[in-house]
Amino acid sequence: MRFYTVHLRRDEEPVLIREGFSWGAAIFGPLWLFVHGAWVAGFLVLVADSLIALIPGPLGVVGGILSAWVLGLFGQDLRRWNLTLNGHTAPHVIAARDIASAEARLLGARPELMERIP
Repeated sequence: MRFYTVHLRRDEEPVLIREGFSWGAAIFGPLWLFVHGAWVAGFLVLVADSLIALIPGPLGVVGGILSAWVLGLFGQDLRRWNLTLNGHTAPHVIAARDIASAEARLLGARPELMERIP
């Protein structure tokens, strides 16, 4: 069972974000954040990763690995933060097997959201 937070904004399609570690964020770093529209967080991570890259020797390598691990842990939270900055609210948490099941449960509980989905 996985947990998804639902983010709503007036007249926009609901956004569901899975809770937990993100391999995409860990591997692709700021690029993953940019693809998901988290521009502020992506820029901050890019600056932090650039500063870590300036550290010479094995300490820089360990810092890069640690940075990737931390972004994997908190990447989804950074996406949520970005949505909050853009005026979304997170009124629901849904437990479901996958994203399709989570969307079905959301629409079952809130059928008025059906008209927002293209």
